Amino acid sequence: MATVANVRTIPFDWYADPAVLRQERDRIFRRTWQYAGRADQVAAPGSFFACEAGGIPIVVVRGRDEELRAFLNVCRHRGSLVCEGEGRRETLQCPYHAWTYELDGSLRAAPRADREAAFDRSELGLRPVQVDAWGPFVFVNPDPAAAPLAATLGELPRLVAAAGLDLGALRFLKRVHSTYEANWKVCCENFLECYHCQVAHPGFSKVVDVSADAYVLEPSRWFSTQLGPVRERWSGDFDPRGPVARGQFHFFWPNATINVMPGHPNLSIGPVVPTGVETTARFLDYYVGPDVDAAWLEEMLAFDDQVGAEDVVLIERAQKGLRSGGLEHGHLLPESERLIAHFQGLLVEALAD
Repeated sequence: MATVANVRTIPFDWYADPAVLRQERDRIFRRTWQYAGRADQVAAPGSFFACEAGGIPIVVVRGRDEELRAFLNVCRHRGSLVCEGEGRRETLQCPYHAWTYELDGSLRAAPRADREAAFDRSELGLRPVQVDAWGPFVFVNPDPAAAPLAATLGELPRLVAAAGLDLGALRFLKRVHSTYEANWKVCCENFLECYHCQVAHPGFSKVVDVSADAYVLEPSRWFSTQLGPVRERWSGDFDPRGPVARGQFHFFWPNATINVMPGHPNLSIGPVVPTGVETTARFLDYYVGPDVDAAWLEEMLAFDDQVGAEDVVLIERAQKGLRSGGLEHGHLLPESERLIAHFQGLLVEALAD
């Protein structure tokens, strides 16, 4: 894997250059596994949901044969989106000219096609993409030649299970959307270190021990992990006591964040998606254990919301400095920011491929 030499960051202009984003979409988001949504959204035959993989529109569908499939959500006729939102259908029909696809992606009908002598429906089905699930989480990969999801996840499922979480027992709670006036990489890199926590997240730091000796950073091939133990003398509005003994914060390359707060069974997961060179969208799907106390859950979510609001300010402030052109690059602390170095190494490796 490529590394960042002399702990320099990637060039600052990479955070504001449209040409770099085009390369990232082509060489990263078209070739990697990304969190798409929930298995319960496509539990029944004919159910579907539309999503994006780094700006690439995709539709995930459960076939009549109960097979989980995914396709590029682009009509083979003139490029319109075929589906929006989620629901249940017998077929997938483009709203532009009514080209109609079976749930296996094959083209069923195209108005006036019988008037065209050389029209071959068999060559014009929706373009398939890879899809797979890890427990209740559905991932997609536009690259048909990519390694399977399980091989890419590696030890990540074991680490999450080690927190005491039974993914099969979790229930979906809600989805929360957020936007940032910043490049997607700034959002990812902010997630990948807690060097800023003592200063910028005082409430979080009263509960979780963010000191260099206690807070654990562990890079792996395609993901990285932060482990935050509860302070011996914690304080604040959030009670971290429970079967989940410490916080787990995982990042699955290139853009999925997974959060497990200490306390009772809980998990949030979602992608960081570039919507422009200096704009980013995120969503988090929140899951909780079946018997989690409502009052505890309300406190935990308020605690999480506060940390998120504080991060928006940090991220957007960083973007303003990065875009300014005043400096060519920054410098990383090899220990405290080792997960950022890991992320940037993967980025350089992908763009150089």
